[in-house]
Amino acid sequence: MGYGHQRPAHALKHLAHSPVITANNYLGIPVKDRNVWLNSQKFYEYVSRIKHIPFIGGWIFDTYDKFQSIGQYYPYRDLSKPNFAVKQTYRLFKKGWGKHLIDKLSKQPTPLITTFFTVAFMAEYHNYPGPIYCVTTDSDISRAWAPLEPHKTRIIYLASTDRAYSRLKEYGIPEKNILLCGFPLPQENIGDERLLHLKERILNRLSNLDPNHSYLKRHYQDMARYLGAAFYPKKADHPITITFAVGGAGAQKEIGIELAKSLAPQLCKQELRINLVAATHKFVRDYFQEELRKQGLDHLYGSCINIIYEPTKDKYFETFNQIIDQTDVLWTKPSELCFFAGLGIPIILSPTIGAQEDSNSRWVKNMGAGFEQGDPQYANEWLLDWIQKGFLAEAAMKGFIEAPYLGTLNVERALAGKSMLKLYDY
Repeated sequence: MGYGHQRPAHALKHLAHSPVITANNYLGIPVKDRNVWLNSQKFYEYVSRIKHIPFIGGWIFDTYDKFQSIGQYYPYRDLSKPNFAVKQTYRLFKKGWGKHLIDKLSKQPTPLITTFFTVAFMAEYHNYPGPIYCVTTDSDISRAWAPLEPHKTRIIYLASTDRAYSRLKEYGIPEKNILLCGFPLPQENIGDERLLHLKERILNRLSNLDPNHSYLKRHYQDMARYLGAAFYPKKADHPITITFAVGGAGAQKEIGIELAKSLAPQLCKQELRINLVAATHKFVRDYFQEELRKQGLDHLYGSCINIIYEPTKDKYFETFNQIIDQTDVLWTKPSELCFFAGLGIPIILSPTIGAQEDSNSRWVKNMGAGFEQGDPQYANEWLLDWIQKGFLAEAAMKGFIEAPYLGTLNVERALAGKSMLKLYDY
């Protein structure tokens, strides 16, 4: 499983009675089961990396992408008929895929919470005796998220957005099986239901993103309503910080170096800070280090330029959550990181890779919480201009107001049988 499913799972790990189990790599997993997962992951990473290769790369990726495509939202219609991917998944279940995992979990049948639909299907197919919860992890979802016979399912879906909620109904999931929760964001970045920590971080961020108070002068009433304060701190507790995150397969790493080159004058003056996120990809970390050396920027490494790399996903998620509290702009492809707009962080969108990211990109832009990237070579012009004019401050507030960031708190409430915290004003 990739970052898109494991990141929200990490945000929910405090709910577990035992260590979180990664379905494709747990202790004792049969070789046959592991190979099914591994082959799927390798193929996805391969097609993601070769997409930019002329002719053949694009053709291979487009063919693959059809299996995860999302249909037009309107008109509302019955989309419950399973697609090829779902049917193929259940053929693997018939051959025993996942039975070892579910038998293992069934020995202590606590509520099973998963952020990956295949695991929910496995649990239902192999007769897991406890409740099964499935957290959706995108702004809109494909038919792959619903089981073979959706009308008969006992899976409880915890929907990340109102659109995901509606899609599940179109895919045949009974409405009584769907709760509108929001996306699970890290508890350390949200705080408790009072949101005091989150609001304090947003105020610091706005101080950096609106140096001329262009946004503040026009929208101080919104700030007072949503943040409880109609002014910023005189000075933020950190320099303007841009975090660039590569894709899960290490895609688009070149953009990070172009960004660093463009902003080199400001970095050398310590006016800005950049985090280059290599995640768990050693080859991306090595690429960043070598390219910074070639550009004569390696002397800034560890001060104004940080490379974020960890050998394990758990450690990476912990480190990422730490740096995100002092991040003012998040530059990423439209992955699950789009939901971090809910933390009041404006999103700069790098080019999409696939239908799911196309959908996430539209979602962010429709909220006004992010923008498509300009030419990275000229980021020192357009990005700094957006800061001076308060555009990114406005995007930060729109993300906080509009994005469904209460997922972690609502999943807790769902398990406790409590009503959901409201995500939207409508």
